[in-house]
Amino acid sequence: MNRQLQLVGLNVITDQHLMPRDRFVDMVEVAVQGGAKIVQLREKHTPPEEIARLGRALLTVTRRYGVLLLINDDPEIAHAIGADGVHVGREDATVAEARALLGPDAIIGVTCYGEIERAVAAEQAGANYVAFGTPFPSPTKGTQGRTPLTIYRDVKQHVSVPVFAIGGINVDNAQQVRDAGADAISVVSGVFGAPDVGAAAKALAALFT
Repeated sequence: MNRQLQLVGLNVITDQHLMPRDRFVDMVEVAVQGGAKIVQLREKHTPPEEIARLGRALLTVTRRYGVLLLINDDPEIAHAIGADGVHVGREDATVAEARALLGPDAIIGVTCYGEIERAVAAEQAGANYVAFGTPFPSPTKGTQGRTPLTIYRDVKQHVSVPVFAIGGINVDNAQQVRDAGADAISVVSGVFGAPDVGAAAKALAALFT
């Protein structure tokens, strides 16, 4: 697997409120079958042991289909279960700390909010991709920290790693983000809150193929 080539297209982010535990793995598999290249396990306020259990269950899907599994916030869990990498924010481990734990081949993504200088620093520290949001109102992020669509093209003048968009992205507006320069889209409710998870994933993934 060429992991860098995986960093273009659809990244689906799990949500415990949209995904009942008894359907959790099945919903992820449907999204992957639809074309998601990355699965990001995001669990807020969940015990580490439960996150690790979910992560191991998801690995049975991601390995089968040759897609990436990233753990949100916690490099130690990613390391413990053998995930492909981690996504970190301002309050989490640094890129250097995550890299030291996970090794040279791990994928490390960084939330940059609306700060181009943060993206530059993240790339210099060894991040594999940088994420900017939110371009649209989001059920998971509200209206806080809205960024203009121009940010995606602007940041690509300063970094060479892939640029991800996150925040309120769905089948109705995703093309705007792609056209604005984003290499990939990170989607929560736009896939897992859709009436047909597989159809939503397929439509979003198709924008990048």
